[in-house]
Amino acid sequence: MVNVHEDQRVAVFVDVQNLYYSAKNLYDRKVNFTNLLQTAVHGRELTRAIAYAIQADTDDEGNFFEALRNIGFEVRTKELKEFEGGAKKGDWDMGIAIDAVKMAEKMDTAVLITGDGDFVSLVNHLQASGVRVEAMAFGKSTAHELKDAVNAFVDLDESSEKYLIDEG
Repeated sequence: MVNVHEDQRVAVFVDVQNLYYSAKNLYDRKVNFTNLLQTAVHGRELTRAIAYAIQADTDDEGNFFEALRNIGFEVRTKELKEFEGGAKKGDWDMGIAIDAVKMAEKMDTAVLITGDGDFVSLVNHLQASGVRVEAMAFGKSTAHELKDAVNAFVDLDESSEKYLIDEG
């Protein structure tokens, strides 16, 4: 990473579903959120770390959310929406964007942990507001537009063993 200063106030926004499915599809493993947060903060002043997750009513879901809290994340959840015909939808894109915009004056750097190209407009807005924007995600499943828009991109594929844990 370039331009990292200890006195930067950092806020971390994690798109849990995006990361979960990338790790599962690419590596058939789970994400090490402890190492993820450590890399995102990078010795700077952490103001907020928020993990946005979808409740899917799985057996170990409560334990997972509690583990995120123990690491230092605020956990925001919403239920998976099921539509007639069986279609399902669950994402936090708008919630993440609104929170980041509301917090812009209280942070020097926003770290978006997602590979979703839908966040490019948010990146541009935050940068226009004077906020440095970094992204972290598995590069193989990250939109090129997002990589190009941010000030710095950490490709989790390059040190995948650091950011992955075995299922189980």
